[in-house]
Amino acid sequence: MPLVAKPLEFDAIAEARRQWHERWPDASTAMAMATAAMRAQQIVLSSVDGVLRPLGLTFARYEALVLLSFTRSGQLPMGKMGARLMIHPTSVTNIVNRLCDDELVTRSEHPDDGRSTLVRLTAKGRRLGERATKAVNEIQFGITGLSDAEQNRFIDIVRKLRLEVGDFSA
Repeated sequence: MPLVAKPLEFDAIAEARRQWHERWPDASTAMAMATAAMRAQQIVLSSVDGVLRPLGLTFARYEALVLLSFTRSGQLPMGKMGARLMIHPTSVTNIVNRLCDDELVTRSEHPDDGRSTLVRLTAKGRRLGERATKAVNEIQFGITGLSDAEQNRFIDIVRKLRLEVGDFSA
C-alpha cells in the first residue's frame, strides 16, 4: 500500500543522490543511505500503525505492552522500560500514562526502591498485546518484498552502525 496518494514516477532518493553527488560527492552515498533508512522507517511505521490504530494503540504503546509481556512477572520499573525501549524517560511517562488511562497497565511504588515506579501489565493489557501481536505478525511488520536473507543482511548492517556509535556493548 503506497504511503502517498500518487506514487512518483521516479526514485526520489536516487535523484537526490545524483544531485548531492554533483555538489558533495564524498557524502552522497551516506546521504542516500540515511534518506533510504528514514523512508524505510516511515513505510514500516505506517504499515504497523495501520493495524494497531483500530486496536487503539500506537507502535510505542504496543512496544511497551510487549516488553512487559516478555517479563516473568509482567512488570518492570519505568527506568528499565525506558532503557530497554531506548527512549527518553519523559516518553516512558507519557506512554505509561496512556496505558494506565486505558487500564492496560497499572503503576505502583517499587517495594524495594522508593525512588522507582513499577509498571505492571493487566490482564486486559495482555489480551490486547496478544491481539496486536497477531495483527503485526500477519503483515510481517510491513516488511514486504525482502527475503529472510535480505532482512538478516539489513539487520547485520544496522547492528554494525549501532555498535559503532555506542548504542550497545558487544
